[in-house]
Amino acid sequence: MKSTKKSKNWKQILALTLAITMIFVLSGCKGGDAKQNEFRVGILSGLDYLYDTAEGFMSEMTKLGYIEGQNITYEILRTNSDFNDYKTFSKKFVEDKVDLIFCYPTEAALELKEATKGTDIPVIFAITNIEDTDLVNSVREPGGNLTGVRYPGPDMALKRFDIMLEIFPDIKIMLLPYSSDYPVCYPQLEALRPYAQNAGITLIEAPAQTPQDLENIFKEYETKEIDFDAILSIAEVFSVTPDTFLTMIKFANRHDIPMGGALMEYDGYSSLFGVNINPYVTGQKSAVIANQVLKGEKAGTTPVVSDESFIQINFKEAQKRNVDIPESVLNQASEIIR
Repeated sequence: MKSTKKSKNWKQILALTLAITMIFVLSGCKGGDAKQNEFRVGILSGLDYLYDTAEGFMSEMTKLGYIEGQNITYEILRTNSDFNDYKTFSKKFVEDKVDLIFCYPTEAALELKEATKGTDIPVIFAITNIEDTDLVNSVREPGGNLTGVRYPGPDMALKRFDIMLEIFPDIKIMLLPYSSDYPVCYPQLEALRPYAQNAGITLIEAPAQTPQDLENIFKEYETKEIDFDAILSIAEVFSVTPDTFLTMIKFANRHDIPMGGALMEYDGYSSLFGVNINPYVTGQKSAVIANQVLKGEKAGTTPVVSDESFIQINFKEAQKRNVDIPESVLNQASEIIR
């Protein structure tokens, strides 16, 4: 009888143990820590020319331990500088209640600042001008729910100007076409205007709201005397969008006028040089910040970091155009296309 009783007790204990184990297993399956670590990240890619930024971001996130389909999912929405898309995509991310939004360039960040007001969704921006945009309070304390990687637009505008003069020291007048609806242009122009004046160079500004406006500007120059020696691109959308780039570069080539500032190649045409950042590296820097925020840091108290620029020379295009690139410029270049 004792043996039977012991056997019964042992079976009861085993059954109770199995029941408790199943409770823990099932509760673990329902959520807890695993669920908390499944992050949903929205990516707003605002310019196809800069899509390497998103690639760099996701690649670095993988290195940091965020594996797509396991502990992170991405929703990527792409446009090519369409302001209506910025609004629509920003609203969608907010409605979807994503855990974090990564965006670029400046206009996307500005729209997302408005769209995420009153929410706790952190926004990590990249390729974004913070000067004169009211986007952040300061580099050290950006405030609100935003932080990211600053685009050194004004600094690069001056460097682009310097490189143009170093290659073409006899230039006296530069044409400056730019997209007038984009706020990123104006901090660059404010830095460039007095700088050019001190160098004894005249700037002819050619603001255009639409691609058609830009085309009309160059059509008008076909009917009158051309009074500039070079076309300088600041950091803005027209110089890196295929159709508008072709409008400018075809005019430049027809009239043997140098064009540089942003390095762009399309349909067999190319500008001579560019001073730019590396979008892929920018994406990687942004991922480091995103990781800090996803681990609990507040975006508004996480300092903004700055990008570094580098010089690109299309030596092949220079040879085709019989342009002599000085050794002083070649020695500064991080990338030379031969």
